[in-house]
Order: sequence, then structure tokens, then C-alpha cells
Amino acid sequence: MITKEKVIEKIKEVKDPEVGLDLWTLGLIYDIKIDGGGVEVTMTLTTPFCPFADQLIKKVEDSVGALLEDAKEQKVRVELTFEPPWKPSDELRAILGI
Repeated sequence: MITKEKVIEKIKEVKDPEVGLDLWTLGLIYDIKIDGGGVEVTMTLTTPFCPFADQLIKKVEDSVGALLEDAKEQKVRVELTFEPPWKPSDELRAILGI
């Protein structure tokens, strides 16, 4: 059975190539919905002009999709949003040294 916790663990495998931290730790994942049709992930990017946007979306789809291998009719959908704009937490700012 797919759970939100399992999806989060898979998302933690996807690292932002510019920052070197995973998308979950960066706070780029806004929502995760699991239904009979698969998994929908709502995420943002550190900037709307991120040159790695397509690569990151594909990696999320592939990583989370590994949980769905036995169910061909299910899929992973990634919804990209910039509302609200990403803002690193104080803790993350300390980690990044900014």
C-alpha cells in the first residue's frame, strides 16, 4: 500500500543539483495526494527560471513511480506552482549559510 510517508521517502531521494539538498528538506513540496489513480505531487522550484525544472519533475515522477510498478493504470502527476513563492525557512537558511 502506498502511503504519504513512503512517497516522502522517495521524494527525499531527489536532490536539487544546484543546492545539493533534497526537495523535501528544501520545502519545495507543497502537497501530496494519493488516490486510486496514483499520486499527485504539488511542488515549486527555488526560482521560476530554474534550469533544472524538467529534470527535477522527471526525477520526482520516476522516484515516486517506483512505488507504483505493480499498478500499470496508476501514475504520478507533478503539478508545478509558484503560489506561494518558495521562501526558505530560517533553519534552511542556516543550513545553506544564507
